[in-house]
Amino acid sequence: MERDYFIVSAVRNEAEFLEQTLQSVISQTLLPIKWVIVDDGSTDGTGLLAKRFSERYSWIEVVARPDRGFRQAGVGVAEAFYDGFSRGRLLPWNYVVKLDGDVLLPRSYFEQLMAEFEKDPRLGICSGAIYKLENGILTLDSPNDPEFHVRGAAKMYRRTCWEAIGGIPRVTGFDCVDNLKARMLGWETRCISSLKVIHLRPTGQANGPWRNGLKDGLGANAIGYHPIFLVLKCLRRFVRRGTRINALGQLCGFVMGYFADMPRVQDRALIRYVRRQQLNRLLGRKTIWR
Repeated sequence: MERDYFIVSAVRNEAEFLEQTLQSVISQTLLPIKWVIVDDGSTDGTGLLAKRFSERYSWIEVVARPDRGFRQAGVGVAEAFYDGFSRGRLLPWNYVVKLDGDVLLPRSYFEQLMAEFEKDPRLGICSGAIYKLENGILTLDSPNDPEFHVRGAAKMYRRTCWEAIGGIPRVTGFDCVDNLKARMLGWETRCISSLKVIHLRPTGQANGPWRNGLKDGLGANAIGYHPIFLVLKCLRRFVRRGTRINALGQLCGFVMGYFADMPRVQDRALIRYVRRQQLNRLLGRKTIWR
């Protein structure tokens, strides 16, 4: 049981990439006890592709959700994830994996993650480093991510950490909240730089820089980012070539969040922790950003 894990993938219109992800999982040196694929209202054959594999492999289960008519990042992904999680939560698992439907994993990916967890009992969330292919060359998908931030494309949670943080919240920006809360509670969160995951559709490509910026800004508001920190972060990105549209989107999304009727983090201790860390960073003090 020590190495038992199950995977949940919430996917929507991933027919172009999903088969590569399916192949990379079934080829793993350490297989999951279950993989639940939630088809979140796809219209391109994603569900049929997943179903074909589930008929071949008994540990793959497909859950179909009705089409809401659009891709809903954040809250929609969290809701779809929990539809899948409910199918495996009663299994004898020690780890759960949130896996996107557009990634390629190294053959020993989960075995290597498990080795990291076994070496460090305080490690709560872990993944490989997320890369993208540009002109045939592998480059980091988001090279400016802080060290503590474990990306959501292929992340594994230790069960005791998952239960301590209360899982992923149903808010925009949940992939950031889980890392922050784990850190607040004394857990380690880590990306393994030598373990390369290829994101076949790089982050934000489905939405474009403006809409992705809006989403990130709304998420920052939902999490409770300090306004000074967010504004300075956007100004820094605005002067950097190639990120201006995204920076404007983030700033607009953050401001819109004050007027939007949307789910927000209600954990006041977590919000205080995040804002204190952000102000410490601006003042040059030691923080989780190091």
